[in-house]
Amino acid sequence: MVDWTHERYAAAAVTQIERMAGTVEGADFTTQVPTCPGWDLRQLVTHTGGVHRWAALMVGELAAERYDRAALEAGFAGLADGELAGWLREGAGLLDEALTAHPGDAPMWAWGGDRHVRFWSRRQLHETVVHHADAALALGVTFDIPEDVAVDGVEEFLDILPYARWRPEVRELTGDGETISWRTGSGAAWLITLGPEGFAYERSAARASATLHADTAAELLLLIWHRGELERQRMDGETKLLRWWADHSMI
Repeated sequence: MVDWTHERYAAAAVTQIERMAGTVEGADFTTQVPTCPGWDLRQLVTHTGGVHRWAALMVGELAAERYDRAALEAGFAGLADGELAGWLREGAGLLDEALTAHPGDAPMWAWGGDRHVRFWSRRQLHETVVHHADAALALGVTFDIPEDVAVDGVEEFLDILPYARWRPEVRELTGDGETISWRTGSGAAWLITLGPEGFAYERSAARASATLHADTAAELLLLIWHRGELERQRMDGETKLLRWWADHSMI
């Protein structure tokens, strides 16, 4: 099991950004991205690179409040197609410089519950992983997500989900003790319990009201980020509960 530290998250984020840049190098940036409806590859790349720069700017200044990301991203519209892959790589350096300049426990603004620099090293790793998957799926090329990254990505999703306040449906992820199990063929398994005030999760293969099976944690990660088809997966028990969770956990 990987001992994920702030430094490891930062290094892994750089690796994933460089991999994504390699995937889009020389691509047709008018290619539509089915997993991000309404976006083409140019919009996907400028959004992803913009998020890296937004995070780097805030981390670099240990921002006490949110900076305006839309204003920052508006400055990237003039990039030529041939510049986009290199620009994405350049963002990896900017992000790495900012993240490694501060200890992970340095306090700063974050939209999740962990309001420290380490929130951003972890978030930028998984932001990039999912958007790299978007790019690869759009271009029809192969890609892989390391299983240790995917396992942490599943838990990061569950950690940040309650704070996605721009999605009112998330506040409805409550219940009276119903349980959802996510199980993978690679051995990783999680148990989610719905309570009156929200949900909690733990690593467990215990029986549940409903169970979703995936071959790997990487496959599960894409499913919970709605980058896969739930109906193609094996589901046991109260399958309506799994569909309800999927509808209410989209962020």
